[in-house]
Amino acid sequence: MAKPRDDRQKDLLRPALEEIIDLGHSLVRLAREIDWGFLDKRFAGVCAAGAGQPPLPTRLVAGLFILKHMHDLADEVLCARWLENPYYQFFCGELSFCHELPFDRSSMTHWRQRLGEEELVALLQESLSVAHKTGALATRDLERVVVDTTVQPKAIAHPTDARLCHRALEKLVDLAKRNEVQLRQSYRRVAKRAAIMVGRYIHAHQLKRARRALKFLRIRLGRVIRDIRRKIAGNEGLNERFATLLALAHRVRFQDHRQRGHKVYALHAPEVECIGKGKARAPYEFGCKVSIATPATKPKGGQFVLHAKALHGNPFDGHTLGPVIADLEKLTGVETSRIHVDKGYRGHNHKEKFRVWITGQARRVTRPIRREMKRRAAVEPVIGHLKAEHRMGRNYLKGRNGDRINAVLAAAGYNFSLLLRWLARLLRALIRALMPPSPQVQIG
Repeated sequence: MAKPRDDRQKDLLRPALEEIIDLGHSLVRLAREIDWGFLDKRFAGVCAAGAGQPPLPTRLVAGLFILKHMHDLADEVLCARWLENPYYQFFCGELSFCHELPFDRSSMTHWRQRLGEEELVALLQESLSVAHKTGALATRDLERVVVDTTVQPKAIAHPTDARLCHRALEKLVDLAKRNEVQLRQSYRRVAKRAAIMVGRYIHAHQLKRARRALKFLRIRLGRVIRDIRRKIAGNEGLNERFATLLALAHRVRFQDHRQRGHKVYALHAPEVECIGKGKARAPYEFGCKVSIATPATKPKGGQFVLHAKALHGNPFDGHTLGPVIADLEKLTGVETSRIHVDKGYRGHNHKEKFRVWITGQARRVTRPIRREMKRRAAVEPVIGHLKAEHRMGRNYLKGRNGDRINAVLAAAGYNFSLLLRWLARLLRALIRALMPPSPQVQIG
């Protein structure tokens, strides 16, 4: 694939965007603070010179990712907003107002897969760089940090044995029909009825009947699995197409809630894990664990996210601290002097034991450190904003790569939203400083 090129020029028949927008708008000021050359160098590194149509301009791609997660927009909604919003177009590097999209919605999916987490971290890094240049974040704010973990839920239905068995049977029958594999019997009608009845019996606390209906469903799923295996035996092409789904269906049929180890909770997302967080309203969440790091101080521009990383395999929090701090120091270039964590990190693996302060710790706690330890809870509202406003509350991206990409983009979008507010505050302060004080009129 050829290198990305940006040969956009002003249209002589249309007014320039700079002539129809407010150049003091916070989004315009943010666009001028971002080092697009740095992002271009990182993003263009995944494209090799060669034949083919050149990819989209890297500033356009980076701007789309920032706008999407800054304003919590789906890809389709972002395309519609971009077409009608001149500020979005200016932010992405357009010179004249566009009446047609210069890209397709699927281009964002292709770029996400092409870049991956390793290159998209550049957006998070650039957000911290802009915050430092504009005075929203100081170097001392990077030395003392708070680290915590949360769950990034996946976009799946609540898993039950009956729903999984019924869904596996439906997917196998559909795949067999597409590949013209003639089944002896599909069992679709009776399987749907059995899945419905399992839910009704459990709701009525008729557990014996529910177990009987679930057994009926599992037997029919087993018959379909065996029938497909007999029909595709000896055909390498069909064996390869059915291998993944047959393996998942076999696991779904025999898995039990008492068994240890990883289970299948969604056929379209087998990487999903069940994570217990001890919450009364939601004892279990289905997705992956994400580590979030924020400053332990009070930065002028707000509580920025310094590091975000998806952690698969449901690891113990304490075993993630060492790698997370190493990645954080590599990202910011600043060595951390104090790390504040909750009691879930007891027994951590960070090499500098005396730099880690755990909630409730009494030894070696001085008055300044005690004040910082009270700031540990500042990471909780940050996690809430990431989930509610920046697309980390329900991840729609596919696979483990999608989990890692969504966590990084959500953190970058949150940081850029704080920068928008910070730049707007700076502009208001500048206007107040330049305007002469209004004379006071005395009455009487």
